[in-house]
Amino acid sequence: MRLIKALMVACLGVVVLVIGALFLLPTQRIATLAATQFETATGRSLVFGGDVSPSFYPVIGASARNVSIGNPDWAGPGPMLEAAEMDIGLNLAALIRGDIEIERIVLQSPRLHLQRDASGRVNWDFAPEQTSAPQDSPASDQDDTPATPATEPRARNISLADARIIDGTLRFSDAQAGVEEQLRGLDARLSMPIFAGPAEISAAAEMNGQDFEVAARIEHAERFLSGDLTQLSFDATAAGASVTFAGRAGLEALSFEGQLNAHLPALRPVMQMIGQTGGDVAADVLPLGLTGQVTRTSDGRIFAREAQFRAGSIRLSGGADLITGGERPRLTGQFTGDVLDLRSAGASGGGGGGGSAAPAPGWSRTPIDASALGLLDADISLTLNGLRTDIATLGRTRLGLSIDRARAVTELREVALFGGQLTGEFVMNNRSGLSVGGNLRARGLDLLPLLTELADYRRLQGQADMDLQFLGVGNTMQAIMDSLRGEGRIDFAQGEIIGFDLAGMLRNLDMSYMGEGNRTVYQSLTGSFTINGGVLRNDDLRLDASRFNVTGQGRVGLGARNLDYRVVPAATRGDDTFRVPLMITGPWAEPRFLLDMEALAREQLRVEQERLEEIAREEAARLEDRARSELEERLQRELGVQREEGERVQDTIRRGVEQELGNRLRGILGGGN
Repeated sequence: MRLIKALMVACLGVVVLVIGALFLLPTQRIATLAATQFETATGRSLVFGGDVSPSFYPVIGASARNVSIGNPDWAGPGPMLEAAEMDIGLNLAALIRGDIEIERIVLQSPRLHLQRDASGRVNWDFAPEQTSAPQDSPASDQDDTPATPATEPRARNISLADARIIDGTLRFSDAQAGVEEQLRGLDARLSMPIFAGPAEISAAAEMNGQDFEVAARIEHAERFLSGDLTQLSFDATAAGASVTFAGRAGLEALSFEGQLNAHLPALRPVMQMIGQTGGDVAADVLPLGLTGQVTRTSDGRIFAREAQFRAGSIRLSGGADLITGGERPRLTGQFTGDVLDLRSAGASGGGGGGGSAAPAPGWSRTPIDASALGLLDADISLTLNGLRTDIATLGRTRLGLSIDRARAVTELREVALFGGQLTGEFVMNNRSGLSVGGNLRARGLDLLPLLTELADYRRLQGQADMDLQFLGVGNTMQAIMDSLRGEGRIDFAQGEIIGFDLAGMLRNLDMSYMGEGNRTVYQSLTGSFTINGGVLRNDDLRLDASRFNVTGQGRVGLGARNLDYRVVPAATRGDDTFRVPLMITGPWAEPRFLLDMEALAREQLRVEQERLEEIAREEAARLEDRARSELEERLQRELGVQREEGERVQDTIRRGVEQELGNRLRGILGGGN
């Protein structure tokens, strides 16, 4: 407001010049008088470096060349404003009655340099330095005569019918914020018929190679310039972006409240316009947009309520608060949305032209730009009816996102995923290079669609519970997968392994039980694993089925997307258990199944050894029975006794010997008589 008042004072100085010209006073003397009045009122110099020419039609006025307004001492020796030409027209009748009605002000090729120093002083503050008030006279010297009441002066009416800047330059230097900006080719127009009434302004310029235009209507110019909130409508386009506003605003600290509609088709031109680099974002998250009730307070805080946020095809509603002034802006908010599609362009398409190149095998090696994590801190809650990504398709989702110094933690509060639920947290840290990690818990997941979407693997069906902790480092997906480390556990309920019949292979020792239509049904599958260097290792896999079971151990290359795994199925054949070790090797997309012949030979040798041992045991038992039978016949023949049922052989021998001794003793003693 003080800058505008200063320009008014300059106009009054020229008015003095014009009136003096009417009375044929010397031009130089009039210019000197106008400059002196301006310096007295503002403390700044006003210099007319060229000719000063009066005009009388259609309004009274003057035209001055090479006009400049000086800076305060602290701002340096250069002028604050200099213009090649200044043309002024006034309403003489209004001026005579004490009002200031400016019919026109035109500044041709002005150069305006606005400055703020490190202590906060600004060079557009034209308030003169305050001088100390004179001391009161002693009471004894005071006049006891009552003072005559002063007549309150009539307030002057001030109006500015038409003010224009043609081909101007505006430079703004802020030592506090470290900002240096410049507008070129500035064309502006201001219409303010009454200072205490409405005003309209329009402007167009170029800033850092980007064009912008603005048009605004202010309900009460004086209130707006003094910092009070007043009705304001605003329409601007800059670097391809557009903003409209209708509500209340005040110039002091740029505070406002009202309905805002913003549209941003590209971020890079806007970043270039404000003198920043970056702004490269994926095309599928553009354009950005905001519609809603927005408030900015005098301390720089911004609040959005009943807002609609847009990013490409993404639509969210809710409220948000943006706090500025710290090391980074901080955003807090709560948002809701329908099903969001975050898939990359073409990711969901069924195919392209016949000449399109086949996708490169393996994980993507395209660099991941995570610089956006450092733009602000955040604490956001998000509720969605669904979410589609390049990795997976989610059902109802409730997430919490917190960002602190380029480290983002996504809390999975509720995620419906492949028929089950996923909870836990996922972390992206870009403080010193990109790393990703997480602690995830999944319950009741449908394996076939999960593995199909995540790894293009279609050979496992069932439901799964899983726990996983992991950490990966790198700026590409390939680098992250190659560096993964962590641990976890899997528990699969009843399901099928698609593509081969393991039971048929075991029963017939035939590897032809593979291909379409062959399946291996299992009751459960459990195991734990560790991950190091992008390689998953497992030593305790166990699969239980009705006619066999399987144990396994080996490695899965998560980075290389390959397998080197050994499973040992064990099938029952009659009373025997037969084991057939099976090697699974090769890429995920086309794994190879081969019998482990060396292990199979060892297994056959073990089975044969057990068979021979059984034969030896049977032969030993047969020989034992034969010897026992021959002994019984000899005892009966030589001792005359027969073994009774259940009687031990030694007892039979003892009984026979006792009987034989008794018979002989009776013969000796004559017992036979």
